[in-house]
Amino acid sequence: MRANLFHIVLSAILLTVGASKSYSQELRNNKTNIPPKNQPQAKKPVSPTVNADDSLKIATVSAPDSLKPKKPLLESKITRKAKDYERFNQKTKQLTLFNEAEVYYQDIELKSGIIVLDYGKDEIYAGRIKDSTGKLTQRPVFKQGQNVVEPDSIRFNTKTKKALIWNSRTEQSEFHIKADIVKRENDSVYYMKGARFTTSKDIDNPEYYFYTSRAKFVPGQKVVVGGTNMVIADVPTPIFLPFAFFPMTDKAQSGILLPSYGESNNRGFFLQNIGYYFALSDNYDLAVLGDYYTNGSYAMRFESRYAWRYQFSGNLNVRFENLINGERGYPDYAKQRIYNIQWSHSQDPKANVNSRFSASVNLGSSQYFRQSINQINVGSSLNNTLSSSISYSKTFQTVPQVNMSLTASHQQNTESKAISMTLPTLQVNVDRIFPFAPGDGPKKGFIKNMNIQYSLKAENRYQTYDSLFFKSEMFRDAKTGFQHTIPLSTNFKLFRYFSASTSVNYNEVWYFKTIRKEYDPTTTRDTTYNVNGFDAFRTYNFGSSLGTTIYGTFNFGKDKKIQAIRHVMRPSVSYSYTPSFNQYYDKYTSQATAETIVKEYTRFENGIFGSPGKNVSNSVGFSLSNTFEAKVTDRDTTKTEAKKIMLLNNFNLSTSYNIAADSLKWSPLRITGGTTLFKDKMNVNFGATLNPYALDNAGRTINKFNIDNGGSLFRMTNANLTVGYSLASTDGEEGKKKSPDSQGVRNGGREDDLFGANTDPSDPRQDDQKDDEATNEIKDLFKLDIPWDMTLAYSLTYSNSRRESDITGNSLMVSANTDITPMWKVGVSTGYDFVQEGFTFTQIRLSRDLLSWKMDFSWVPFGQNTYWSFFIGIKSSILQDVKYDKRSVPNR
Repeated sequence: MRANLFHIVLSAILLTVGASKSYSQELRNNKTNIPPKNQPQAKKPVSPTVNADDSLKIATVSAPDSLKPKKPLLESKITRKAKDYERFNQKTKQLTLFNEAEVYYQDIELKSGIIVLDYGKDEIYAGRIKDSTGKLTQRPVFKQGQNVVEPDSIRFNTKTKKALIWNSRTEQSEFHIKADIVKRENDSVYYMKGARFTTSKDIDNPEYYFYTSRAKFVPGQKVVVGGTNMVIADVPTPIFLPFAFFPMTDKAQSGILLPSYGESNNRGFFLQNIGYYFALSDNYDLAVLGDYYTNGSYAMRFESRYAWRYQFSGNLNVRFENLINGERGYPDYAKQRIYNIQWSHSQDPKANVNSRFSASVNLGSSQYFRQSINQINVGSSLNNTLSSSISYSKTFQTVPQVNMSLTASHQQNTESKAISMTLPTLQVNVDRIFPFAPGDGPKKGFIKNMNIQYSLKAENRYQTYDSLFFKSEMFRDAKTGFQHTIPLSTNFKLFRYFSASTSVNYNEVWYFKTIRKEYDPTTTRDTTYNVNGFDAFRTYNFGSSLGTTIYGTFNFGKDKKIQAIRHVMRPSVSYSYTPSFNQYYDKYTSQATAETIVKEYTRFENGIFGSPGKNVSNSVGFSLSNTFEAKVTDRDTTKTEAKKIMLLNNFNLSTSYNIAADSLKWSPLRITGGTTLFKDKMNVNFGATLNPYALDNAGRTINKFNIDNGGSLFRMTNANLTVGYSLASTDGEEGKKKSPDSQGVRNGGREDDLFGANTDPSDPRQDDQKDDEATNEIKDLFKLDIPWDMTLAYSLTYSNSRRESDITGNSLMVSANTDITPMWKVGVSTGYDFVQEGFTFTQIRLSRDLLSWKMDFSWVPFGQNTYWSFFIGIKSSILQDVKYDKRSVPNR
């Protein structure tokens, strides 16, 4: 009976895991007996006429049970397992799980070396065990939901959900937290004693941490601490806070952006990048930043990013600076206001197949990047153009298909401050129509290949300057026009080896503003008047071309290093004819000089789509395209096929002969070419213009061949050579390409850092330093994989249009970056102008990866933009305000 009773009780314990009112071996005597209550019998209803059959139909009514069901001792089932054994102690009411023990209860998971279930106290204890060497192993891992704690030991009450945790380790957001003792009040509140907070990955030996004697921790929300001291390399620092609040969330939070400070030579002390970050939603945000200088200068910046998954994404930057030089009342006092607007928008290709909207805007003051005193714009001070484009396109799935696009564009020269803007440009293109081709048959021959198209281009253009941008003068001088083009063309084979094409183009242009010229006797000058109203002109032309492809191979033998050279020539002859449209020309008599002159003009001069030509054009064009390719023996002896190498990607010659011209019938011969070398790492492009006509003593071109004037067959008037060379240690490795300078591209510059980097180390949103274990890995005992990259650009320009024979441009630009150690990065951007005999923009960059910290130093030692900056701070965005940022501003 005792054995049977033992098994029965043990089975009950395993099912309930420590029910608080279970007994074994001995039964407790109940001294108080509860007698059962008397149940009243149900009475039959009295009726004067009750049949026996009816009495059988009356249901018996039972009295309700006065005893309520007991609440279960455990709210959920506990599952458990252990590698070595499970041992149950009858007297202590404890179940012990040993070695790789695991317990699962509701949303709680507990793994440890040893777990003790005390069903008498409703507690669970977990701790470490010793291995064969006597070392404590298998640290407890306590997980509830997304919160994970790794202590030395833990006591947990299954009813109250309270716990005591010793030497706990947990990770929340970007924080790693270690505490001597943690008291878990419930699933959302923890009280800590002797806590250390750090963003270091090694929580036991961190580079730095914040120590506090007591703290309150709410997972996923916040940490509130008392007196807190910052410790670096286990050395306490004077940095002490009486209390602190750390937000703990995976979502972006609004907050203050702390500034950097420094001193300017001509504007006094300053604060830069002070502002506030607004985490408006998961789809968009806003950062408001400002700079202030003690002489009264200030700057404001509004930066926003937005993104909708599978729809679109983009960013918007609006920047304004009010710059003051000197002191008010002194002769050198000057005040200037500059601004810049940048907007980038891209649509996801999956959002809409038939329509697309995109924007790339970069407009503002012409001198913004050169006059701006914000450090991030220094690398873009060499940009001489600003451009913008906003476009919407839609495809109509009709027969024939129609494509429509609406575009607003902007071009701005920062040197001349001239602005050309179209607002808007409408283009409509109707797909080709083959009226004589069979529905499903091939389009071969002159007739079947004949096709017609239609295109419309409407444009509203503004030509203005920086000072008049978006003022009334800009809109007053707007030019509007419509251009209709209808080409009728065909192509066919001729004599089997020749490809021929011919086309007739009809062009009609509508203007709403023309001109009228006449001599004004009051001012004694030729005067041009604007004439408002609709007017149009119509032109047409004819063109044809004939070309072929010639292949030639020069074999040197398979035993040679260069086995063969392949030469592909594509000669082409074209003919074009445009008649004279002198009916659109008018005359007037001018007495602006001592001699009376009859002048001729067209009222469509200066139109955005040009004007009809007066002279007949009857010209023949010649062009020759060449490519050279070599077959060489592969160095790999296992390869049986020769390796192909491109010698010249293209080598082109072109000229034309105008039959209708009365002089200078031959146009200059234009030569262009280019190739790639060193596995496509180096790009070489060159060009030259050769004029067959001679010059007179005044440097003017005369109708006499240069060879007949005692010179050579051609006279080189200009030539240019550009070389670009870019290589890196990661070439050929997928996923390790250097990321482009996105801010530099938005500013209108290059993707590389050839003209300096455009990053602000104090802005965590522009921090491109990522921990890359593969980069820091030592591959061999005596070999270190050192990442590096280099960009080189060389440009040479020669001019000899009037016998000056000058090198007008000769410059070399170099940018190089390398990791001299896994933690140290060095970069430099510089160049030399051999014509001006001076260095170009030079920037030296130095950065140090301090694990949880980063350090950056940037210096422009000479030139118009000299400055330096030093930054050291914590990488983690949650502690981005723990930093030291000292900088100067560009000398402008």
